[in-house]
Amino acid sequence: MKVAVVGAAGRMGQSVCEAIEAAKDLELVARLDEGDAISSDTLASAEVAVEFTVPSATDANVHAILDAGAHAVVGTTGWSDERLEKVAEHANQAGKNVVIAPNYALSAVLAMSFAEKAAAMFESVEVIELHHPDKVDAPSGTATTTARRIGEVRAEAGLSSPDATQTDPHGSRGAVIDGVNVHAVRLRGLYAHEEILFGNPGEQLTIRQDSFGRDSFMPGVLLAVRKVGSRPGLTYGLEPLLDM
Repeated sequence: MKVAVVGAAGRMGQSVCEAIEAAKDLELVARLDEGDAISSDTLASAEVAVEFTVPSATDANVHAILDAGAHAVVGTTGWSDERLEKVAEHANQAGKNVVIAPNYALSAVLAMSFAEKAAAMFESVEVIELHHPDKVDAPSGTATTTARRIGEVRAEAGLSSPDATQTDPHGSRGAVIDGVNVHAVRLRGLYAHEEILFGNPGEQLTIRQDSFGRDSFMPGVLLAVRKVGSRPGLTYGLEPLLDM
């Protein structure tokens, strides 16, 4: 399978290129980065283009990939429902497929799935995401997705976390996403980590996921590259590719 990488000069892009080159069933045919036009020619007729850039550029890149006749595997986070809808519509019109995942680490996918299963069983829940200080967006796409999935389950169950806070002038209780408080930590020495905390009277459940380097994401990226062609339209998250 011929694969192109958009954002190839970035740290994540370099890791993706190395992973593709090491895979016997994949061929890296193009490396594109900032300033490079995206077309069938510059993608070297790749069947799949992997996009790891920045939130401000990813929309235009994904739509250009579809226009160029390639499937897209997207690792850039920060997608809104409205923007996802536009990508889904374009993918259907172009007859091409897109996989967008908030996190390609298999441990993160499992953590979100476990949290969703536990969401209706506990009185309280909070999410803490911890990353290096060079990360440009907060909260992380993983934490946002986790909170939304938990919030949907808890809304259906009629649950809301108790909180007697009346004053918080500095916003120390964090962001609130679909009824779930989310806290973003930025600290040198960290890479990518998430904790989902559940509480009941007399008990606590902590689900924690840790990624210590970019290599943790590569199995998920390669899985998406291999399966995007069989997933019509837009697929959000790796769960459908893992039969979860």
